Amino acid sequence: MSVFNLLKDRGATGTAGILAVVLGASVLLYYWAAPEKKVQDFVGPPRSGYVLTNFDLDSYNEEGKPAFKLIAPHLERREGDDSLYINAPDFVLPSTKEADIPPWKGHSQYGWVNKDGSLLKLQGKVHMERPAFGTTQAASIDTSEVTAWPKENRLETAEAARIVQGSSTMDGVGMRANLDTKHLELLDAVHSTYLPRKR
Repeated sequence: MSVFNLLKDRGATGTAGILAVVLGASVLLYYWAAPEKKVQDFVGPPRSGYVLTNFDLDSYNEEGKPAFKLIAPHLERREGDDSLYINAPDFVLPSTKEADIPPWKGHSQYGWVNKDGSLLKLQGKVHMERPAFGTTQAASIDTSEVTAWPKENRLETAEAARIVQGSSTMDGVGMRANLDTKHLELLDAVHSTYLPRKR
């Protein structure tokens, strides 16, 4: 074997060694600098979004009693979100404690219900009313942007509200209500007007 061929063989081996070291270093650099793989935590088939028109929706509490009812021309459940978006709902909020108390009925411009039906938002202008029963006079509430917990029969708003019951009118800003205990509370800037009863 000539000296030239020996040097040529050693040069090829050296080049191959250098290439192997460079390749190994680049692989290590890639795994060190590459972003972590996203964990695939999805289980089961995806739930599709859907739209309903002219629908009735009934929700019940843990005791199986009606929590609320919605009737509206349009409902949308968007993909990837289990909450419901509703246009122009009419609603019914029954008492969950006493069967002889008539429900509050009303309507709002928009509505939103969370995944498990424990939170209801009545958005835009909201009007609700309840007929007279026993010795309690008929009542109505006009307000906006109401947040309700229908399974607990509570609602509140931070907006201006007007409560009319019989011959009395109360105006204020901010309202809390417990529909089971028939307790309505205006929180600020309260003004009341009481008209004498007709004889």
